[in-house]
Amino acid sequence: MSLQTLVRKAAKIIGDSNYVVVFTGAGISAEAGIPTFRGAQGLWTKYRPEELATPKAFKKNPKKVWEWYVWRLEIILRSKPTLAHRIIAELERRGIVKVIITQNVDELHQDAGSRRVIELHGSIRRARCTKCSYKTKLMEIPREIPPHCPKCGALLRPDVVWFGEEVPRVAFEESMREASICDSMIIIGTSGVVFPAAYIPIIAKSKGAILIEINPSRSALTSYVDIHIGTEASKALKAIYLELKSLGIINDRD
Repeated sequence: MSLQTLVRKAAKIIGDSNYVVVFTGAGISAEAGIPTFRGAQGLWTKYRPEELATPKAFKKNPKKVWEWYVWRLEIILRSKPTLAHRIIAELERRGIVKVIITQNVDELHQDAGSRRVIELHGSIRRARCTKCSYKTKLMEIPREIPPHCPKCGALLRPDVVWFGEEVPRVAFEESMREASICDSMIIIGTSGVVFPAAYIPIIAKSKGAILIEINPSRSALTSYVDIHIGTEASKALKAIYLELKSLGIINDRD
């Protein structure tokens, strides 16, 4: 099936839907220059997760873990939302997209203007205390590595979900509710191998939602989806947006 045909089908599904949810993974931010974790060029081909992204690693060598996160934070703070992020924000503004569920920790959806974003894995642009309830926004690189809590003096850690940790309960339960009520879900740039996040599209499918996947490669979720658009997120979403305009679903006067 041609790209144009797939785009038309996807746009028709989105236009006919009452409740569209977007589910994103690292692939949507790859166009912004943020390295993904999996795949031939993914970070886990160069680094060992257990040495950098686990509570045990942090306890053993917090300075090493923070140095790696500072490197990633520097990249993210320089990055700008892609066309894909901006189109999703515009679809949300127009009331077509109801919520974005993301596995990403870069906050590019918020930078693009999206208002309703559920962060399953936290944000690298925040730090939290390992002892008390203190949290802070990281607008720049911490001067001290590893940083300490200004309230109690304990170590701060990146406010992200590490391997071996549970996804925040509130975020996961909210995501499951959204998956249960949506009638279509756009899945963008996720490998579909990280659980429990990967359950979310499967739950949506089980409740009757139509799944549209945008990913240059097949993922672990591809066998569940109704439409797979095998190209980059910005290219696919631009084409879908233009098709929504041609169908009269989007009006430039809105």
